[in-house]
Amino acid sequence: MSTAVIISMATFALAASFSPGPVNIVALSAGMQFGFRRSVAFVTGATFGFTLLLLSVGFFLRATHNWLPELLIISRWAGVVFLAYMAVSLATDGGKISTSEDRKPPTAIEGGLLQWLNPKAWLASISGIGIFAAGDAPGDLFVFASLYFVICYGSIGSWALAGAVVSEWIRTPLVLAWINRFLASLLTVSAIYLTFFRP
Repeated sequence: MSTAVIISMATFALAASFSPGPVNIVALSAGMQFGFRRSVAFVTGATFGFTLLLLSVGFFLRATHNWLPELLIISRWAGVVFLAYMAVSLATDGGKISTSEDRKPPTAIEGGLLQWLNPKAWLASISGIGIFAAGDAPGDLFVFASLYFVICYGSIGSWALAGAVVSEWIRTPLVLAWINRFLASLLTVSAIYLTFFRP
């Protein structure tokens, strides 16, 4: 595999992982509410969840082309429902920053599940595999997945870290509550777009 291909893989992974999306929005919110350290589990789960999704899509694409449309439809609608749930949770949050254990940050399982229910993750997986790992060499798939894992972890972690930094500047619960509502509106827009406008 040439250096140019690896650089292209890394560029694709960075653009897809770092761009705003449901997982990054939740990571940002978790960082604001719970700090970076307590958000690491979500970041880790989301990264492992996406990598597993990427590998699964790669193997499915090589095995069959008939199941993919059905999987995308199911994933899209499940993702819309999950986005709506996350939006409601953010919109009703009071903005209180808690350092105790009475409030729980999003878990690793929730991070992994969100990736599997995230149409953006499915589309990134399908398009990435189609571009870089659709051939017969299994090594290409594992190189792409390994590279993506590192970049995805750093990207989601950056959003959580940004949230933690913001929370250090803004300590007023009312302000944080409005930020959460703004993030909830972004999730809602994502759900509406996926429902009515995504082809």
